[in-house]
Amino acid sequence: MNFIEELRWRGMIHDMMPGTEEQFAKEMTSAYIGFDPTGDSLHIGSLVQIMILIHLQKAGHKPFALVGGATGMVGDPSGKSAERNLLDNDTLNHNLNCIQKQLERFLDFNCGTNSAEMVNNYDWFKNMNFLDFIRDVGKHISINYMLAKDSVKSRLETGMSFTEFSYQLVQGYDFYWLWKNKNCKVQLGGSDQWGNIVTGTELIRRKGGGEAFACTTPLIKKADGSKFGKTEGGNVWLDKTKTSSYKFYQYWINASDEDAVNYIRIFTLKTKTEIEALEKEHTAAPHLRVLQKALAEDITIRVHSKEDFDAAVSASEVLFKKGAEALAGLKSMSEAIFNDVFEGVPQAEIALIEMEAGIAIVDVLVAKTNFLSSNSEARRALKENSISVNKDKIEEDSILTAKDLINGKYILIQKGKKNYFLVKVV
Repeated sequence: MNFIEELRWRGMIHDMMPGTEEQFAKEMTSAYIGFDPTGDSLHIGSLVQIMILIHLQKAGHKPFALVGGATGMVGDPSGKSAERNLLDNDTLNHNLNCIQKQLERFLDFNCGTNSAEMVNNYDWFKNMNFLDFIRDVGKHISINYMLAKDSVKSRLETGMSFTEFSYQLVQGYDFYWLWKNKNCKVQLGGSDQWGNIVTGTELIRRKGGGEAFACTTPLIKKADGSKFGKTEGGNVWLDKTKTSSYKFYQYWINASDEDAVNYIRIFTLKTKTEIEALEKEHTAAPHLRVLQKALAEDITIRVHSKEDFDAAVSASEVLFKKGAEALAGLKSMSEAIFNDVFEGVPQAEIALIEMEAGIAIVDVLVAKTNFLSSNSEARRALKENSISVNKDKIEEDSILTAKDLINGKYILIQKGKKNYFLVKVV
């Protein structure tokens, strides 16, 4: 497998220094990507760079994942409009440990000569004092060179602290240290990191008299102009305690056709032949959403698990089922998934003691929940057979009891196809 060629057909190359492709073709090459430890989980924006390291290792090269214990204390100004809050040691160390566990799901850290390695730049910065740094590193890079970087120029009007201004020197020294101590010859990253990466290659040339290379990926943009990896609820995280498997699956299954064509190349390990076959099938019957289904399955299984994927699919299909089959699906959901599926649905609470005694369906629809505005409206809807309880049609004289509760806590009411209401028993 040719690493650069693999990235090229997948649309994963934005900029590349001359000689980079030749370096990878010449020998097993060590390359690294830096990960920001400002949170205790990576999100799907980071998944782009994880995929780059996966392809690197599959091509026979050696991946280094650098987690910035030191740079996390400084803050990368790239793409930022304002200086961010800096983290304390305890928070950083917690985040680093969580990120390492996530990366171990994707990279092989025990496969011989090209095993992945995790490094923390705090290890080589912790004993370096300020005078040593400006003498041994700062003297090699001019102020003019640093000012010319887009990450600096974009902030000159609004202001930038010396802390952030120095970031590119700190990241540049990371590359130099890895080049000198780990024979790491290439830095990979997002296109917004190009200036910082090139500073590293320049430092290697000026300070070490060596040669190093760079390759960046394009920043992912959604076809509708909205930000990739964001929902109304915020970031889409890899940690399922932050973004549930159901919501994670839903993010990919709901991708537009245009986005799915890009995503399936970037985020899956499917071959070019497999992807082209899927695209052909999708073009013939777009309504079947073949690309989205293949994309969501591949990513959800690799990031979470096959069990989580199956649960997410089952939960998604419940809304289209009726009767006993739908009820079985509702009862099989975990409470977390159940709440995710019906997030945003209007709710009301009823005391358990009332449910145990039994409540007429008309009272549930009106007096107890205000789901419908009047008894006459409720009776009319029931006569028209448009009211369902737990996905099953219900009659006008029905009495709801505790036996009707889903997982001992919920009753799902529905009017028509899309008008849901959730009763929570307390």
